[in-house]
Amino acid sequence: MSTDQASRKARIDAALRGAVDAGDVPGVVAVATDRQSVIYEGAFGKRALGQPAPMTLDTVVWIASMTKAITAAGVMQLVEQGKLDLDAPAAKVVPDIAAIQVLEGFDAGGQPRTRPPRRPITLRHLLTHTAGFGYEMWSTDVANYQAAKGVPGIISCENAALMTPLLFDPGDKWYYGINIDWAGKMLEAVSGQRLGAYLQKNLLAPLGMTSTAFKITPDMRTRLAKIHQRGDDGALEPQMELEIPQEPQFDMGGGGLYSTAGDYLQFVRMILNRGKANGQQVLKPETVDLMSRNNMGNNRVTMLTTAAPPLTNDAEFFPGVPKSWGLSFQINEEKAPTGRPAGGLMWAGLANSYYWIDPTNGIGGVYLTQILPFADKKSLPLYYAFESAFYS
Repeated sequence: MSTDQASRKARIDAALRGAVDAGDVPGVVAVATDRQSVIYEGAFGKRALGQPAPMTLDTVVWIASMTKAITAAGVMQLVEQGKLDLDAPAAKVVPDIAAIQVLEGFDAGGQPRTRPPRRPITLRHLLTHTAGFGYEMWSTDVANYQAAKGVPGIISCENAALMTPLLFDPGDKWYYGINIDWAGKMLEAVSGQRLGAYLQKNLLAPLGMTSTAFKITPDMRTRLAKIHQRGDDGALEPQMELEIPQEPQFDMGGGGLYSTAGDYLQFVRMILNRGKANGQQVLKPETVDLMSRNNMGNNRVTMLTTAAPPLTNDAEFFPGVPKSWGLSFQINEEKAPTGRPAGGLMWAGLANSYYWIDPTNGIGGVYLTQILPFADKKSLPLYYAFESAFYS
């Protein structure tokens, strides 16, 4: 290890350990890679406050929306094979999506008023979050529709949860929602396989991601961290029963995976190497290039305003920096405050897990905690400090 690397490791270790010692986070794992190998790894704190098990490099966590990029990579394999088309109507593959209407408001009785969309939803709309779907945690309109129609929340992993309305016409703007769950349904329709089975065979196994799955295996469960809730007083409490359904009606391609930092780093490195991993080309270089550039035209990512404060704070990475969307990554169009150059890729998971991919410099990292609400006032700045250490 060079002097610079040793100095950086000492700085990151001190920041992460200090955050644990201060009670800012219960436990944290952070890892980083270049195109060849791991360049940092560290784990500090506990898997669950009040319990002896330490946070370790192989600790399993719910990665939530970090699932999206993995689902998208599986979808893009089928685009490469001509089995899916980015710009054809999605209803050709998943007919149920044709029934989705645009929400125009609610009548005096609280019942929704809807109309047909002006154009069909496409796979590209879904992968860029421009189809019009929202999440109930960021949209009171979605939450009110669910209440009026008895539609379950997305975390239920019930098929009925996918039948929420559009908040605008497909392609009109960006808004974060259940899009990738629909993309996962499209993958299942053309592959004839359950999403988890398809990803295991075609992506997770080739990448060596042995601790990543929708269903927590007995071995994974022995290493599982608990999600913690930050109260109004700032204190953290472990939520022992909070878990994604383990016998779901559908594998939630938008947020259902459990994984480890090391496993996810294999995915990050595959993207850095333009689709190549372990001597295998799991995606074509030109596919990764397409996934890594703006696919939503002049639309831009905007602030997500919370409609469910226990689950999420208001959320936007790098306010003031213009951000577009690839297939399916957020892209900073200008240099980020962390030092990441324009063209960097990133996203996150609801329980305060984060990753970034920097194709320019050939580095990327993964940061995992298990805390609600999202964009946590202590955990998000700690992630930023971790990423910044590679650019200082």
